[in-house]
Amino acid sequence: MGRLFGTDGVRGVANADLTAEMALGLSVAAAHVLAEAGTFKGHRPVAVVGRDPRASGEFLEAAVVAGLASAGVDVLRVGVLPTPAVAYLTGALGADLGVMLSASHNPMPDNGIKFFARGGHKLADELEDRIERTYREHASGEPWDRPTGAGVGRVKEYDEGFDKYVAHLVGVLPNRLDGLKVVIDGAHGAAARVSPEAFARAGAEVVTIATEPDGLNINDGCGSTHLAGLRAAVVEHGADLGVAHDGDADRCLAVDAAGEEVDGDQILSVLALGMKEAGTLRGNTVVATVMSNLGFKLAMEREGVELLQTAVGDRYVLEEMKRGGYSLGGEQSGHVIVLDHATTGDGTLTGLMLAARVAATGRPLAELAGVMRRLPQVLVNVRDVDKTRVSSSARLATAVNEAEKELGETGRVLLRSSGTEPLVRVMVEAADLEQARAVAQRLADEVKSALG
Repeated sequence: MGRLFGTDGVRGVANADLTAEMALGLSVAAAHVLAEAGTFKGHRPVAVVGRDPRASGEFLEAAVVAGLASAGVDVLRVGVLPTPAVAYLTGALGADLGVMLSASHNPMPDNGIKFFARGGHKLADELEDRIERTYREHASGEPWDRPTGAGVGRVKEYDEGFDKYVAHLVGVLPNRLDGLKVVIDGAHGAAARVSPEAFARAGAEVVTIATEPDGLNINDGCGSTHLAGLRAAVVEHGADLGVAHDGDADRCLAVDAAGEEVDGDQILSVLALGMKEAGTLRGNTVVATVMSNLGFKLAMEREGVELLQTAVGDRYVLEEMKRGGYSLGGEQSGHVIVLDHATTGDGTLTGLMLAARVAATGRPLAELAGVMRRLPQVLVNVRDVDKTRVSSSARLATAVNEAEKELGETGRVLLRSSGTEPLVRVMVEAADLEQARAVAQRLADEVKSALG
């Protein structure tokens, strides 16, 4: 039986893999585990619960709220808000637990549950393991110890969450955005209202696309995984830049005035140099993952910024940032963590800070992002294979070694199983795009053959 928790909570097809019963059970288990860990000691526990606009989030939210309240936890329902908003509100309101219902960039039929500890930080692996173990024990028939009477949790709507979060975002910006025209692609997701409002309050002229969620259209041909619409809109409206979020808005990608993509590595480059200049880049260090483009590493070396690399997943970036006391980290996918102002990746905050750098310098985004040159990087997702055997396959290890010898010092290879989807990712970098494609396809075929 596989582990329920991946690198970003529990995910699956809603009402098939992720059922109402599972959502309720995991919530009760989380309440009991955190109580046993002493999180609730001496006071009545409170949880913040939010969701993205997926249709399935409606019944899953109801299940989570029922589970928490049945375990004696008071619930503040904040409604449709980004994942980082739930994290922020968990900390700002002094709550003991935060719960977000979202499958991020995954297609609409999927959904997920993510838990935040007190302060708005992601739960430690050890606590997730205990929650899963407790859930499985009780799912097999062991009864829960349930409060009754006044001991049950109470449920309240917390409508102030939207304004409180937007005010926080605008309040931490180093400068206003007056004079900038920005196109925002909300992915028909959790940031559809938040991001345009925050940019407007910060002074930008805002044009919006994909900001009309109906529960079914989240990430559908829009957002950070589908940039074509944003590229076209930025050029059409003569905007200075565009930002695209994913379904739960914990990530942000951008496009410059010409409609060219500015990825997470480039965003990190721009923010790192801005923070270095302002004296807020602690340790003169930025933290990223092994998926970062080699061009990013070379740019940071040239600019005198230290780069620390971790395993793939924003949780590992965050762990390294906390360990070393660093203020900036992120992923090529657009998960960017500015630890002075957020406890997790925050796509709206990232977009705002990127725009603030453009406004402060008076330089176009393309010029700022040009500090790094992206080396050709090819990513192939291989589905319908046993991703658990990637690291143990001698055949694949041999294939990777041969590919690395072929590429030499001008490229690299990375094979990894996805933490959120049932697939294996093959990534190849090379100085020549055609070579990268050829090597990536050859390795993808080898993965399919070895693990299929």
